[in-house]
Amino acid sequence: MPRQLAQLRRYLLSAFAGVAAAYVLFFMPLPYYILMPGTAEPVKPMVKLAKGEHNEQGAFMLTTVRGGDANVFNYVVARFHPYEELVKKEDMFGSETPQEYSQRQEYVMLTSQSDAMQAAYRKAGIPYEIAGDGVMVIRTIPGMPAEKVLRGGDYLLKVDQTTIHKAQELLDYLSGKKAGDTITFTYRRDKANLEAQLTLATLPQEKDERGNPLPQRAGLGIVPGDVQSVKAADPAHQFTVKTEDIGGPSAGLMFSLEMYAQLTGSDLTKGYRIAGTGTITPEGNVGPIGGIQHKVIAADREQAEIFFAPQDVYPKEGQKFEPVLNYSDAVERAKAIGSKMRIVSVATLDDAIKFLNELPPKSK
Repeated sequence: MPRQLAQLRRYLLSAFAGVAAAYVLFFMPLPYYILMPGTAEPVKPMVKLAKGEHNEQGAFMLTTVRGGDANVFNYVVARFHPYEELVKKEDMFGSETPQEYSQRQEYVMLTSQSDAMQAAYRKAGIPYEIAGDGVMVIRTIPGMPAEKVLRGGDYLLKVDQTTIHKAQELLDYLSGKKAGDTITFTYRRDKANLEAQLTLATLPQEKDERGNPLPQRAGLGIVPGDVQSVKAADPAHQFTVKTEDIGGPSAGLMFSLEMYAQLTGSDLTKGYRIAGTGTITPEGNVGPIGGIQHKVIAADREQAEIFFAPQDVYPKEGQKFEPVLNYSDAVERAKAIGSKMRIVSVATLDDAIKFLNELPPKSK
């Protein structure tokens, strides 16, 4: 019996040690986030024009970066993997939680789609107007009243009996209130309209651009964001955009190219698989993004032949910021992986369209 007890004890100790080792390797959280190549996905299935689709022999593809929490095992792998990137969580998320960061990325994706649509309509000469769809709660401020009721993704519709279309309208309404006042607000969560009451509190101290303290004010304690829709004057030119699990603003350029091609009925792809990245403004200006080295790999994996990259941005006289070398970084990574993709620098939607118009059709 003593021998059996000793064997049982050794077995239990071994099992415990195994469980502990597995926890340390795979489940113990580390203060790092790992970035790596994500996907390169055709844009056309995400963008629908009311008057119907047009034929494309090739494809426009948006590109993404994949990320995940680091544990001991994948931290070690990332340290030695040439195409994985370790980032401190505090640098990745700032003061946001991962959930708040994800919500903000969803919001900026919506904004990016709106800007892309405007850029395409402008380029194609299609009349449109902007409609305010409400104010989205991007996140709540810890310890403030809204934290008890609201959450990221809710839409504020009314404050008392005042309909809210823009964040500034909310701020204007609350400017006449003081801490201790109670307001009733209507908000939408998922598809349900809900109502609640909250007592306003003094918001945390804010500072102006020079660092001087601003007068304190009362509020709910939310970070709001305007959500707007773009309405074509002719319903036949109306777009609907549906994306799943893709956030951030960097697909703007590729959305604009697909939308412009559908509006004009032209196959701008000319048979090529064309990937790319870059923010877009309603005026059609392309802006820099992060993680382009990972997106190049994702595009190459999906056999892209052309990759649009935002032009390198250098500070002008009097400006103080580090250069953003999207194009150069893309060229360097493509060379490192032996990719045959043609990397094209663009500063505007016009640049990309001009390049495509001058591109000879792909030979079969």
